[in-house]
Amino acid sequence: MSDVASALALLKRGTQEILLEEELIRKLESGRKLRIKAGFDPTAPDLHLGHSVLLTKMRQFQDLGHQIIFLIGDFTGRIGDPTGKNVTRKPLTEEEVRANAQTYKEQVFKILDPEKTEVRFNSEWFGELTAAKMIELAAQSTVARMLERDDFDKRYKSGQPISIHEFLYPLVQGYDSVALEADIEMGGTDQKFNLLMGREIQKHYGMEPQVVITMPLLEGLDGVQKMSKSLGNYVGVDEAPGAMFNKLVSMPDSLMWRYFELLSLKSNEEIESLKRDVEAGANPRDIKMVLARELIGRYHGEEAAANAHRSAGNQLAEGELPEDLPEVEVDFEGGERAPIAAVLNRSGLASNSAQAKDMLGNGRVKVDGEVVQRDHMLATGRSYVIQAGKKRYARVTLK
Repeated sequence: MSDVASALALLKRGTQEILLEEELIRKLESGRKLRIKAGFDPTAPDLHLGHSVLLTKMRQFQDLGHQIIFLIGDFTGRIGDPTGKNVTRKPLTEEEVRANAQTYKEQVFKILDPEKTEVRFNSEWFGELTAAKMIELAAQSTVARMLERDDFDKRYKSGQPISIHEFLYPLVQGYDSVALEADIEMGGTDQKFNLLMGREIQKHYGMEPQVVITMPLLEGLDGVQKMSKSLGNYVGVDEAPGAMFNKLVSMPDSLMWRYFELLSLKSNEEIESLKRDVEAGANPRDIKMVLARELIGRYHGEEAAANAHRSAGNQLAEGELPEDLPEVEVDFEGGERAPIAAVLNRSGLASNSAQAKDMLGNGRVKVDGEVVQRDHMLATGRSYVIQAGKKRYARVTLK
């Protein structure tokens, strides 16, 4: 396989859509260092692995020798992208943007190589853009075109307000690509409209249009819903190594290749080799440990990765846990979420409902190393390492 073909196979791995793939091939065949842009409004600096999908693909481009531009939308963050929202998003203050941007930079450089990353703020050019230039930019689209966006269309038809400044968001994001001379722009699937707008804006300014690459949303540990802190199915990039290890090795076997595809920096060949190991009889848990150690090494360092298994045990008990935890299966008859008190009771980790509520009320229950309260819900379809009191613990699989 040629260098371009090999690079293309890696870059296509896990992508939702490439527009247009033939343009990407031509850009790769040119042999020049491509400028790959991704923009981040600094609105949610506490990242989980779902947020890292895009950053992982950026790192792959970086490892292939291309120029990564990490764009912090400090200007657009004050507008607020309405993508996926049915109401106008509250704009951020300058102080909130600045604080969140700093936290973003601290976290993303656990994935991206800071020495090979160009960090930019779009206030650099928008802070000086004249009213005349902004009007020229606004003339590049129509109200009808904006209403093609699903969220705008739904709000318009339901009579919900749409502020004029929200129509500016896709346009100013597109102008970012002009200012940065982007060859490629990446984003989530919910950003497709904005990314394509960048192609149109570049054409207006006489530039070769950027290739658009969209990345899918990562499923959470339940394997069903997208990863979300509110659903409790997430792995935070700043979580303790032990908690991260337990969550990743307890994920359903059916989910692990999806995580390798979207989160691992291993080559396609390495991942195929691991798949062959499983087909030959290797324990899937051992393969999940390979992924867990890679990700823990990325976020916490190689020493933490090497000691992840021991760290996981120390998080869950006062002293070492046995190598093999008791395994318990609990059937919740197709429900998507289960209350922790019921899980304790049905798994035998509590003698009765009253004892379960008492332990929860006294902070003596941990799930994957974290203390949980009475109202905590667990997603079905995955496994958890649960400790109740000092001596009761088990790996509980919810059906």
